[in-house]
Amino acid sequence: MQQPLIILTGPTATGKTKLSIALAKAINGEIISADSMQVYKYMDIGSAKVRPEEMDGIRHYLTDVLEPTQDFNIVLFQQYAKAAITEIYDRGKIPILVGGTGFYIQSVLYDIDFSESEEDTALRRELEALAREHGAEYLHTMLAECDPKSAAAIHANNIKRVIRAIEFYRQTGERISEHNETEREKPPAYNACYFVLSDVRARIYENIDKRVDGMIEEGLVNEVKMLMEMGCRRESTAMQGLGYKEIMDYLSGDISLEEAVYRIKRDTRHFAKRQLTWFRRERDVVWLEKDKFAYDDEKMLNYMITLLDSRAIRSNMGSDNAECNETEYG
Repeated sequence: MQQPLIILTGPTATGKTKLSIALAKAINGEIISADSMQVYKYMDIGSAKVRPEEMDGIRHYLTDVLEPTQDFNIVLFQQYAKAAITEIYDRGKIPILVGGTGFYIQSVLYDIDFSESEEDTALRRELEALAREHGAEYLHTMLAECDPKSAAAIHANNIKRVIRAIEFYRQTGERISEHNETEREKPPAYNACYFVLSDVRARIYENIDKRVDGMIEEGLVNEVKMLMEMGCRRESTAMQGLGYKEIMDYLSGDISLEEAVYRIKRDTRHFAKRQLTWFRRERDVVWLEKDKFAYDDEKMLNYMITLLDSRAIRSNMGSDNAECNETEYG
């Protein structure tokens, strides 16, 4: 008898925050953030973190948990998320996992095993030294030689993940991309309903541009300046989020503010495109395409609730009956 889990994800700037809060209020739920940046304190503007006044009394987990100088990774996320799910069940409520980081969601939904190998400190230091000496692209080329799928999925600038993938291959002889694919073939660990909120691409891109302009107006530059004063560096995990490293380059005098804004918009659009590609590969998802609901939030919410009720997620926390994998519109 599996316990319920609701997932609401989708590309950036599609309105997940607003819809998730409305859903939580309607079904007695609480929200767990599946976002690699919102976990950090003081990183509010660039991460588009939900504001206290927006929460409307709904409890949120995994926001403002870590200092921005601390490392965060998928293993820690999985641990924190599973603990939050247990706490939500104990409170008699339904957990709603909300965010756009697809692999984070998979790690919880399929209870992916990350305990396969120990960290090799000597190898990691060797790879870090290679990155410092030859640059991120050199290391990324090394990864492409041993694990092309991982190289295609991991950006060269994400040096920590590149190193981890190389390290995994050196330790085990297995590609981490193949290991993760095997783990994702496992059945879900929960009676889950997996919603993907989306929109036509032109509107997503337009919303991204507006969001970035809004972030600059709200004070993103000062936010990044404060984080630098707190000890954050460009290689810090917290600074890998979209918007932060670009503004850091501006503050360091490497590029103009205009160029930084251009890069944030461009890279965020690319990110949204990759998110859509990721979610299209996922199993048993319910697509909420906003144009097919005439951009009516209430219609979307009612549709979600009807689907959840058909699966008895609200009325029976152990229900494991009807499949929830088709999207149909009335």
